[in-house]
Amino acid sequence: MHKQLNKNNHKNQIIMKKLTTIIAILFLATTFAFAQLKNNHANIVIVHGSWSSAGDWAAVAVQLKSNGNEVTVVNLPGHGTDETPINQISLQGYVDAVKKAIGAKKEVILIGHSFGGIVISEVAEQIPSQIKKLIYVAAYIPKNGQSLLDVANTDANSDVPKYLQIEKEKGIAGIAANGIASTFVPDAPQQVQAYVVAHFKAEPLAPLATPVTLTATNFGSVAKVFVHTFNDKVNSYPLQQRMVKDANITRFYGLPSSHTPFVSMPAVLTAIIENEAK
Repeated sequence: MHKQLNKNNHKNQIIMKKLTTIIAILFLATTFAFAQLKNNHANIVIVHGSWSSAGDWAAVAVQLKSNGNEVTVVNLPGHGTDETPINQISLQGYVDAVKKAIGAKKEVILIGHSFGGIVISEVAEQIPSQIKKLIYVAAYIPKNGQSLLDVANTDANSDVPKYLQIEKEKGIAGIAANGIASTFVPDAPQQVQAYVVAHFKAEPLAPLATPVTLTATNFGSVAKVFVHTFNDKVNSYPLQQRMVKDANITRFYGLPSSHTPFVSMPAVLTAIIENEAK
């Protein structure tokens, strides 16, 4: 009976993947068909994930802006070209950077990728009245008192542990060069993979180990959407499913992509964001 249950669960997962993929494709076609008939003016703020930077979201940001949205992609301290010293980087520092980008804006569509999900959750807790909706893209959704490491360490299907290189004395975590492309951007063109490997930057450890403080009154009051990535080798689909269920998120999309759909499927991801930003 146990084998039969596992077989049925696997079959149901395959069916769900196929259905959500078809829905995403049909939705994209419909969205683009009416793209010229609408004029968006949403306030969209995007937060990148670990071992990433604002520049990685360029393709999506350009398209969103061209369709009339106000878009800000936050570059977190210590990422990209930012040279903030490691000992000055904290989770609250990340949160403050996002809050500064939001300023006095209201009705903000706040998007978080990967570790960015931890950051946007804490931002929503601190300024819930300014956030219209949280969109988690292959992101981690913490519970109150959890850190990124608490959540990620429950993922038995992630490839990250195989390549993770922690340097405690420096306060950083890296990924072995031979595992970067296959783990983060396996569905990207070869030249993109080469660029990602060449520009990969170690991640500050402290924010990854810092627990969030979330309440039902603040964080719990903000609408939430999740974008699943079926072929994710960082934040696996099974973990994504568990987090979505635990967070009581009932609105979600599914993409047949790796951990970085903003690289491999920017047009589809843009369409999803615009639909949710209406």
